[in-house]
Amino acid sequence: MPDSQVNFAREAGSDLHLELSSTGPRRAAVAAALREAVRSGRLAQGTRLPPYRSLAVDLGVARNTVADAYAELVAEGWLTARQGSGTRVAERVVAKPRRVPRKAPGRGDGAAHDLGQGQPDATSFPRAAWAVAVRRAVTAAPHDAFAPGSPQGRPELRRALAEYLARTRGVSASPDQIVVCAGFAHGLRLLFGGGVLSGPLAVEPYSLPFHRGVLAGAGVRTIPLGLDERGARTDELASRPGTSSRRGARAVLLTPAHQFPTGGPLHPTRRAAAVDWARGRGGVVLEDDYDGEFRYDREPVGAVQGLDPDHVVYIGSVSKSLSPAIRLGWMVLPPHLVDLVLAAKGLREAWTGVTDQLALAEFIASGHYDKHIRRMRQRYRARRNQLVATLAERAPHIAVTGIAAGLHAVLRLPPGTEASTVKAATWMGVALDGLATFRHP
Repeated sequence: MPDSQVNFAREAGSDLHLELSSTGPRRAAVAAALREAVRSGRLAQGTRLPPYRSLAVDLGVARNTVADAYAELVAEGWLTARQGSGTRVAERVVAKPRRVPRKAPGRGDGAAHDLGQGQPDATSFPRAAWAVAVRRAVTAAPHDAFAPGSPQGRPELRRALAEYLARTRGVSASPDQIVVCAGFAHGLRLLFGGGVLSGPLAVEPYSLPFHRGVLAGAGVRTIPLGLDERGARTDELASRPGTSSRRGARAVLLTPAHQFPTGGPLHPTRRAAAVDWARGRGGVVLEDDYDGEFRYDREPVGAVQGLDPDHVVYIGSVSKSLSPAIRLGWMVLPPHLVDLVLAAKGLREAWTGVTDQLALAEFIASGHYDKHIRRMRQRYRARRNQLVATLAERAPHIAVTGIAAGLHAVLRLPPGTEASTVKAATWMGVALDGLATFRHP
């Protein structure tokens, strides 16, 4: 080891004054000691930590032990690691007991810790790779990319999406079946507000209030299905009032890969029941694949769309995988609905930006999107594991469900305690979502 590195270790490593537990794995002891040093304020925000090799020498542990502890704390948000800047204590806010006003369900405005559902890690947006994709895409784009185009979206993005969705989600589609939109809600507006589909609409018993508002604004009556451990009760579609009559529902909205918000994939027999119902009714299944890439304990569950592309509308976006600030989504449509959706999309004011479309196409084609998904899957898995371990230690009576995938978990509280728990968390500066917020009225 060079003398300069040894000197740095003596200056930075020894001064950390880490006290390691004498029991348990060394990695866990190092991580716990660093975590406590940050929590107590001994290691201030922005403090640069010594290289893991130096700290390992000071602590008398293996290099990989410190490296793994650093990686764990980076994944949890205690530390940050950037090329050329080393490992530093993250910028974070210490929670203080206080009342926190909340402007909307699921968003902790002013909260010290915002644990609202479905929020991707904004600090992990791949800025450098995205900037490269923008530069390459704009440089290589044909001149007509910056002229009035098509409401269907740039062909570069539709080709990239067709390949990516087939490979990762089992979606069967040609680029001609894809219409680029600004996200799931925009897709709903085009389908129902544009007159492509009409109500009633069979739905799951939980959903985002915002999405319910979009449907209500389009005059769509919704019919909630039952729900159990196998997912939405699509077996009820053939018999439930309002879904089986001649003038009843001809569309059902589902979250098959990861039921929102209770978790769990739709059982294969329920998938088949939904598709069979749509075929028999001449209707469609609307598939909201909002976080299908983020599955942690086994291979991702494929899309229902692959079972019957002529009766399933597949809708996805980058809101969870990249950022909700990039307003890009897509609908994979049965061929007979494409022209209807394009007519509903209408004037250019409702189209998404060409630059973002070209950049996403390049980001996917270059493989950076896959790399980002893999990296974030590992990060979210580590956070999930930390949450489960902490709850098991401090609240073993609370069951955690819906954790095999996605960006949220469901805590099963004693009956009648949800509202008081959410209120108490708010006073403590922690923003949580109550399940009742998402229940169908």
